[in-house]
Amino acid sequence: MNDDIRHQSFKQAGKENVMNIQKILNPVDGSDHSIRSTKYAIELARLMDAQLILLHCHARFPIVLAAPYYQQAINDINKASEALVKPFIEMLEQEKAKFNVLILEGSPGNQIPEVARIEKIDLIVMGSRGVTDFTGLFLGSVAHQVIHKSDCPVFITK
Repeated sequence: MNDDIRHQSFKQAGKENVMNIQKILNPVDGSDHSIRSTKYAIELARLMDAQLILLHCHARFPIVLAAPYYQQAINDINKASEALVKPFIEMLEQEKAKFNVLILEGSPGNQIPEVARIEKIDLIVMGSRGVTDFTGLFLGSVAHQVIHKSDCPVFITK
């Protein structure tokens, strides 16, 4: 689709670029659902000429450990997080996507909407379920929280 056709398709009621998506947030947890969501995010970013922000939220650092165990726990969590996002980074690089990576501590259900607000995200693209994948749930609890707490549209993939 050439740019003229794409821009014409976004005109509505005299407004230019009703769907002006410049920044897409793609939270990942290493699950198959997050892999698929990254593929969608890459394609949407390409169509919209948008920047992607890849986000991973890891568990909180332990607060009951003393030195040197505390620092070792932090190092282990950081190393695991970096290993988790590595295949996603490789996927983004292979597709020549414009992207940044954020690795944050804390609950994804709270962090994702907060990052979306701070970074002025136009669209969140995420999987319907994460690594827990509870059978019988219609929508994962993190996705459910993000939908209800976010100010921007949320694109859920399955």
